[in-house]
Amino acid sequence: MTEKSEGLRSSEVTEGVERAPHRAMFRAMGYDDEDLSSPMVGVANPAADVTPCNVHLDDVAAAAYEGVDDAAGMPIEFGTITISDAISMGTEGMRASLISREVIADSVELVAFGERLDGLVTVAGCDKNLPGMMMAAIRTDLPSVFLYGGSIMPGEHDGREVTVQNVFEGVGAVAEGDMTEDELDGLERHACPGAGSCGGMFTANTMASISEALGLAPLGSAGAPAEFEERYEVAERAGELAVECIEADRRPSDLLEKRSFENAIALQVAIGGSTNGVLHLLALAAEAGIDLDIEEFDAISRRTPKIANLQPGGQKTMYDLYEQGGVPVVVRRLVEAGLFDGDAATVTGRTISEELEQLDLPDDGDIDAEFVRPVDDPFHEEGAIKILTGNLAPDGAVLKVTGEDDFHHEGPARVFESEEDAMKYVQEGHIESGDVVVIRNEGPAGGPGMREMLGVTAAVVGAGHEDDVALLTDGRFSGATRGPMIGHVAPESFVGGPIGAVEDGDHIVVDIPDRTLAVDLADDEIESRLDARETPEPAYENGVLAKYGATFGSAAEGAVTNPGVKRE
Repeated sequence: MTEKSEGLRSSEVTEGVERAPHRAMFRAMGYDDEDLSSPMVGVANPAADVTPCNVHLDDVAAAAYEGVDDAAGMPIEFGTITISDAISMGTEGMRASLISREVIADSVELVAFGERLDGLVTVAGCDKNLPGMMMAAIRTDLPSVFLYGGSIMPGEHDGREVTVQNVFEGVGAVAEGDMTEDELDGLERHACPGAGSCGGMFTANTMASISEALGLAPLGSAGAPAEFEERYEVAERAGELAVECIEADRRPSDLLEKRSFENAIALQVAIGGSTNGVLHLLALAAEAGIDLDIEEFDAISRRTPKIANLQPGGQKTMYDLYEQGGVPVVVRRLVEAGLFDGDAATVTGRTISEELEQLDLPDDGDIDAEFVRPVDDPFHEEGAIKILTGNLAPDGAVLKVTGEDDFHHEGPARVFESEEDAMKYVQEGHIESGDVVVIRNEGPAGGPGMREMLGVTAAVVGAGHEDDVALLTDGRFSGATRGPMIGHVAPESFVGGPIGAVEDGDHIVVDIPDRTLAVDLADDEIESRLDARETPEPAYENGVLAKYGATFGSAAEGAVTNPGVKRE
């Protein structure tokens, strides 16, 4: 029989005469007495052949497994799902994307609970893997280390770096006649050269960066590309660190506080991170029991300049940032400027500032200003995330500025009840300068699943309307979206939000300096139209989409489904 350190939950399945059958099951898998007396560390692995973001994660998880084993832990690898956002984009299947965040969190929680695990290494590749894994760590409150699988290298085509964003925008360019199908074919064949998550500061790289700012991952762990040897060194260290966290009883609840989330927002807006970071940080804060309001993103963005030149609002990729020292060089500049609290805790047991001192970073003067600017000489005086309110979005809407901060747009609404209808309109060449494309019934509950709409937004940009057409929706956008595209409009149409009252031709105003999103209608006219509108039926009445569609909360609160953390 075995004997564990006092207080380990896994002793419930490994110790005592009555647990002989349980130990027999473990022995069938090759575990021995030394393993059974050690902390039991789950390695949650969403490896899959459905996306390059995850195709290599078996190898990443294997390195983490080895790290746990080397640190005298008992590694137990188990699987969970993923959905490829890029491959499901523009199809009905994209409705599964946000639901997959919830399924990942639920499934990791279930395994950790059911098997009485002592700690976790949560591995992530594609977009929703990252918040799902972090939600699971927070919800279980087990000693945990977050491990990113790394980003893809940029492709090369016609003498320039390209990413999948260029391919999506190429579709619009073909529709406009500005690119031939053969040229698009050449671009398609070079944009994604291997394993790893999409290379710009899109959702996966945004959330990987945020994991460092929150302290759930070691500072500097997000940068190494998927196919670099350093990625596997990071993975092995994550396994070792998970055992250290168990020994020190260091849990997410010991790390996360309000300033952790304020730090994460400061980093997000400084690097031009994805609008999805807003949704996911709200969900993570809800899981952690920390009060975070969507308006706080705007307040922090107003005082935090954008200092990184990363796609889609800039030119560079995560690999380029890694070459300059990675996320820590941005954090260091924000800490020195008083915009990021360096005393916040991290999973290593050291503070952010202490971690910065431990890292071998380039001198500040050696960082290329083409990549990362000083805080007093930024690319933009304010951060990239803006929260708009008004009679179209009483609970807020989210915009990432990829152009000028002083953008103002007024124009007639072109209203569509689904993404597909809007995409057809754009591809047929009907869109005109000044239009405001309105896409509704795509929110968390109404979609369900709050589809990302990179296909539509890229088609608009590809058709030459990056600056003179606005788009707003109660759905979401990909982190690769650029231009005046406003998502997360809340309340959503399905639950009676005023976006449901808009009709073709209504005059809409988008004003970034005033943070306004409004339709030129009196309140009583909006109410009258909503009263006359038939309540839509749920899009699905059976299966997983019906189940999660019925439980999603508002996008303004993170679109969570966990009943214990939802706010009314």
